[in-house]
Amino acid sequence: MHVAPPARTLEGVEVSPARILLVDDHRVFLDALAAILNAEPDLQVVGMATSAAQAEAIADVQNPELILLDVDLGTTDGIQLAQKLREDHPQARVAILTCHEDAETACAAVRAGASAVMSKGLAVEDLLRVVRGVHRGESWIPPRTLTDVLRSLLSDSNQLSPEEEKVASLSDREREVLACLVAGHDKAHIARQLYVSPNTVRTHVRNVLKKLGAHSSLEAVAVAYRAGLRATVRG
Repeated sequence: MHVAPPARTLEGVEVSPARILLVDDHRVFLDALAAILNAEPDLQVVGMATSAAQAEAIADVQNPELILLDVDLGTTDGIQLAQKLREDHPQARVAILTCHEDAETACAAVRAGASAVMSKGLAVEDLLRVVRGVHRGESWIPPRTLTDVLRSLLSDSNQLSPEEEKVASLSDREREVLACLVAGHDKAHIARQLYVSPNTVRTHVRNVLKKLGAHSSLEAVAVAYRAGLRATVRG
């Protein structure tokens, strides 16, 4: 549903309030939230939607700066909708509204590009403070879940790709052999460089292929490239 934006002045001076789109499948909650926000001269609700389709349509027309989005829209996953709206409208910041302050929801929201996760039970003054902060580019996570969210996101950043995990399973000597293969050296050259016998090199190559799930030295090199060359020379 489109809402015609009222004119805004602050102490007699015309202002450009933050343009806000509200998305929630409970109309009573939408009306109450809109009334709270529209009572502030620096905030302006430019649209209200009760479904994903309405939200996308209004966002296309109104180009909101801030989207307040319910995490549970009936048959629609609010997190997925948040991600799509962020992709389609990168200028808009998204704040997720939820009845439950759990770390899992907060982590999913952050991964989807949300700037804030707010409880529907927030006091009005806290709600307005978070909304204004998000509009300024700040982020906000419920304090009770912040530690778990940070721990989860840090774990994500340290997670290895399948190729990196395979390379990490190699011994130090096997990584040296793989690095030589990446450099284009043949087995005889590798033997001289590592001061080992050709038979030892063949054994190492065989073990490398097995651990990488490769059928040839060329395929092993491809795995190494996908893992990142620096992974092949560690140790």
